[in-house]
Amino acid sequence: MPQLTNNRKANFNYDILEKFEAGIVLTGPEVKSAKMGSINLQGAYVSIRENSLWLLHTYIAPYKPARLVQKSYIPERERRLLLTRNEISSLLGKMKSTGVTLIPLNLYTHQGLVKVTLGLARGKKSHDKRASIKKRDVERDMARAMRSKI
Repeated sequence: MPQLTNNRKANFNYDILEKFEAGIVLTGPEVKSAKMGSINLQGAYVSIRENSLWLLHTYIAPYKPARLVQKSYIPERERRLLLTRNEISSLLGKMKSTGVTLIPLNLYTHQGLVKVTLGLARGKKSHDKRASIKKRDVERDMARAMRSKI
């Protein structure tokens, strides 16, 4: 499964509680642009309206060869996510608890289709972020020390 883009800040800003896979409704030029890697997931999130999921604030750059077709293209438009009714209802129940949100973690292709991995996440506090940075630095120093001994 070739990965198209990754939300790198997601693991730093959130504790990921659970992961889901969803399809995404895109136009033809958007699919081509996405497969070229012209996507930005930073600041994107998922909203639930009318018993369906919508991906908001995801930037997909316009596909250059199709600029004549896409005269009124909006790069950050709302895009519908495809999940089963059971998955949507279970997500509704889980999202009613306080401080939990649904964010996109990465976009990838699977058998020619563009899929998105969603994470049910709880926001980290600033002291949790500092602890994450400290843990990462300690692990990096340990790995560096192990490499220098070999």
